[in-house]
Amino acid sequence: MTSPPDTPSAPFSRIKIRAGALVFCGDDVALIRRDRAEPTHYTPPGGNVEPGEDLDAGLPRELAEELGLNKALAEGGNLLWVVDQRVTRTSPTPPPRKKHLVYRFHISPDVRATLAEQELDELPDGSHEVGVTEWIDYRKTAELSIFPPIGPALPPWPPAPSSPTPPSKPSPTRTTPGSDQTRRAKPAPQQCAELAHLGQKRAMEEHG
Repeated sequence: MTSPPDTPSAPFSRIKIRAGALVFCGDDVALIRRDRAEPTHYTPPGGNVEPGEDLDAGLPRELAEELGLNKALAEGGNLLWVVDQRVTRTSPTPPPRKKHLVYRFHISPDVRATLAEQELDELPDGSHEVGVTEWIDYRKTAELSIFPPIGPALPPWPPAPSSPTPPSKPSPTRTTPGSDQTRRAKPAPQQCAELAHLGQKRAMEEHG
């Protein structure tokens, strides 16, 4: 049987999962600053989970690649939010829909002193984009352009691991460079099973 020729998929029909982490040291949180033609923006350390890669393996790999952080030296690791975002960009392939899994860790000053100050992100043409690690007071993140748009939601979360459960907070809706439509981020328990459910539900809405 002859296989049909490959055809481009519809916009946002592909789902990519990005595992990222908010790494705290006291009141400071690590963010990767990227200086591009559009306004500078920040991202939590992390990246796309590889096809077939376990989520539990993808996050430690990305933390090691971008921060030089051994996950075993960090406390916490709770999943805070699942951010559903439609990403627009200039590319020959249709834009994907991204599921950002945002985790939270805490490290000591001694561990922080060993971490990388910059990371190199390989681009499609083989060149590299330099990302600079900045430690920013979490109370100032609402002023920043962050991808995904979680900055406004950070201030209500106390940074100490032993702090009581924080009060309910508004979901972030801020848009960022490379973003067209962004669903509200939501607090998430330590479960990822909802990803499959959300994908099926969205497919039924679009094709039903």
